[in-house]
Amino acid sequence: MRVVLDTCILFAALRSSAGASFRIVDSLPAKMFTPIVSTPLFFGYEEVLCRPRQFARLTRRDVDDFLDYFAAVSEFQRIDFLWRPFLPDPDDDLVLEVAVAGRADAIVTYNLKDFVGSDRLGVRIIRPQDFVKETRI
Repeated sequence: MRVVLDTCILFAALRSSAGASFRIVDSLPAKMFTPIVSTPLFFGYEEVLCRPRQFARLTRRDVDDFLDYFAAVSEFQRIDFLWRPFLPDPDDDLVLEVAVAGRADAIVTYNLKDFVGSDRLGVRIIRPQDFVKETRI
């Protein structure tokens, strides 16, 4: 299964070891699914996750190490066609573009309303708790 993880999933996983987001990220070594990213999306992850004082128990080095790991287990997707603007938020367009270009099975996000209309491009939007149930991770 090929998926794009919205930034909120990585943020929630780093913020707390409880919940579906952490289970998704924690399951990455098992290779039960392949996260797909593009360079612009990865820079978006970095911009959000590396903001000062985001995480009480993590240093900037911890976040950088996590991003290095995430990059190593992800498949990088080149974007040859821009679907922008398609969604109200340009940052969400970055997520959608990777999903379309990478022929992802789904985008995993808490923000379902932000991706309304993505189904017209053949992209399924799924909540993290439903993804955990579906993949049995």
